Amino acid sequence: MPASSGALRLSLLYAVVFTEIGIAMPFLPVWLATLDLDAGVIGLLLALPIATRIVATAPLMGLIDRGLSARRLIVAGSFGVAVTYGIMAPASSLGWPALAVLTVLNAVAAAPLVPSIDYLTLSAARRDARLTYSRIRMAGSIAFLAANLAGGVLLAALGGKLAVPILLTGLALIACLTASLDRTPAEAPRRAAGGPSPRLPRRLWLCILAAASIQAGHAAVYGFGSIYWTAHGLAATEVGALWAIGVLAEIVLFALAPRLPASWRGPVPLLVLGGAAGILRALGLFLVGDRIETLVPLQMLHGLTFGATQLGAMEAVSSLAPEGARGRAQGTLSAVNAGIAVSATLVSGLVYREAGPLAFLAMAPLSGLGAALAVAAARARTPARNGQP
Repeated sequence: MPASSGALRLSLLYAVVFTEIGIAMPFLPVWLATLDLDAGVIGLLLALPIATRIVATAPLMGLIDRGLSARRLIVAGSFGVAVTYGIMAPASSLGWPALAVLTVLNAVAAAPLVPSIDYLTLSAARRDARLTYSRIRMAGSIAFLAANLAGGVLLAALGGKLAVPILLTGLALIACLTASLDRTPAEAPRRAAGGPSPRLPRRLWLCILAAASIQAGHAAVYGFGSIYWTAHGLAATEVGALWAIGVLAEIVLFALAPRLPASWRGPVPLLVLGGAAGILRALGLFLVGDRIETLVPLQMLHGLTFGATQLGAMEAVSSLAPEGARGRAQGTLSAVNAGIAVSATLVSGLVYREAGPLAFLAMAPLSGLGAALAVAAARARTPARNGQP
């Protein structure tokens, strides 16, 4: 299969799945609010998917190491997401417990989607040097941004309380169809039948923890950035533009990453860069995070705090995960990301309630910890070829 064809198919998968995510993140809470649910119940329904992802992602991704095709996992997961979204509207008449059950089932189905596409993309990039993870993954960021910008207009045109679940159901079905038609080959797990599952090497664990710590440093700005900015007089259009600038910076990094010197594209340099940018962004948000002229460059740092960290994590999984444990490594990264992010979000909420912008500064130690863990990974012994630490 030509490299361009494989890249296009994988890019399309990312685009469809991230369009769905780009609609669900900002607009599903709005739909829940139309059901006249208590704010505490809405908070519970929004927290359940994160908790579910912590528990479900690694075991589901581990099925790939046991021989289940990543593509089949995407097809099954997308179908499960479509079914659960499709049932949510009629089930809402049964009360919030029914929605809670559907939310958990939806989260289980969705948990392996992005990690499975990452698995396929990294596999393709290892086989064909003409393919690069960053430029294929860039399609997801572009789709996410487009969904954020166009989602409100589209949902307003559809109208009614059913618009959000119907649109998400349709997008999930498109993802299911896209994955079922994709024929991009993937590496078959090479592990002796009945043999023990290889352990993840210490160096990979350090990189996973580093990436998760740096990504968790976004918790305060994700949760309270818009609230803080609007409280200081920024218009809704300005807030929207600030978020768009962050995603655009991420897209630019993904596009330019293959041109970076090879010594800069390893997991440790990328993770250290992401951590350093996270410290700078946290300090800036605390000190001058209430003015549009300073927020623009601070949001541009998202290209490094998220983008460089994501690329570093993917490079670590691709280069350090042993054969027969690549799926589990991908799932472990997602689960650890979610686990630390939950804790950071809770902490940032408490700090913001008591001390406002100090919550942004409180995220700096997480970025610093991530950078330190990345340096420790550089000093750790390189795993042997059999994947043992």
